[in-house]
Amino acid sequence: VQLQASGGGLVQAGGSLRLSCAASGRTFSGYHMGWFRQAPGKEREFVATISRSVGSTDYADSVKGRFTISRDNAKNTVYLQMNSLKPEDTAVYYCAVSSGSFSYLPRGTGINYWGKGTQVTVSS
Repeated sequence: VQLQASGGGLVQAGGSLRLSCAASGRTFSGYHMGWFRQAPGKEREFVATISRSVGSTDYADSVKGRFTISRDNAKNTVYLQMNSLKPEDTAVYYCAVSSGSFSYLPRGTGINYWGKGTQVTVSS
């Protein structure tokens, strides 16, 4: 099983990026999917999650109204559209999938697989 994140890069404050995380090795339509990030010198933190069914979403307060998570089960892919980026959004972004409780994923528990990160750098 592999989770390959892509779409990171360098952008000016106020700009946008779209991250993708393509899963391979199995079908993840039955899994919740999410994004976390880790800035230098800080602990990894929750960013957003989307449920396996219905498409319920949850976001960290720091990104609400700016980031949108979505998924395409046919492509086994989860996306993170990031708008109005701020320098404090600079971090390595990781995708994750979970077969556990949707409410637990933001805590980082019940994660079955983590993807390799993609760097997002926002300049001021």
